[in-house]
Amino acid sequence: MTESALQPAVHGVVAEFTTPDGLVSACKKAYAAGYRRMDAYSPFPLEEAAEAIGFEKTAVPLLTLLGGILGGLSGYLLQYWVHVRAFPLNVGGRPYHSWPAFIVITFELTILFAGITAVVGMLALSGLPQPYHSIFNHPRFSAATRDRFFLCIEAADPKFDLEQTTLFLQTTDAVEVAEVAD
Repeated sequence: MTESALQPAVHGVVAEFTTPDGLVSACKKAYAAGYRRMDAYSPFPLEEAAEAIGFEKTAVPLLTLLGGILGGLSGYLLQYWVHVRAFPLNVGGRPYHSWPAFIVITFELTILFAGITAVVGMLALSGLPQPYHSIFNHPRFSAATRDRFFLCIEAADPKFDLEQTTLFLQTTDAVEVAEVAD
């Protein structure tokens, strides 16, 4: 076997920070330097870090709206088909198409379809459930759930070069910079 076949593939380079400000600053520097395939990890949500790495808006709100519209239409049209077309019953001389009676079911199916679409869309678009990720190979990454902040620039980034990226992350005042095996 060749020497390159024995070495594990590199997922990326990760930098560890002790403060959220250090992470946000490094994210801004990395984005300004042209890196686009990166992710930030912290023990609590940092909207500044998400904005700094160029996090795009998600399609979940649009999917939720479309799911709600589909639910409302399906609830209304099902009731219309049942009460007007399939099994029309004349109850008390009211018209077959009595739309005020259809509102409750229409509303409930709107909420149901929107909720289910939001959950399924969020899971599908974020790639969850994901029980394993290469970043878990970093020995100190478990600290990301307690008191440490991490920035990982992935090897899939077009600008990624193992040496250059490592040197770049060392200039960001990181406590530790290490490569992460795939």
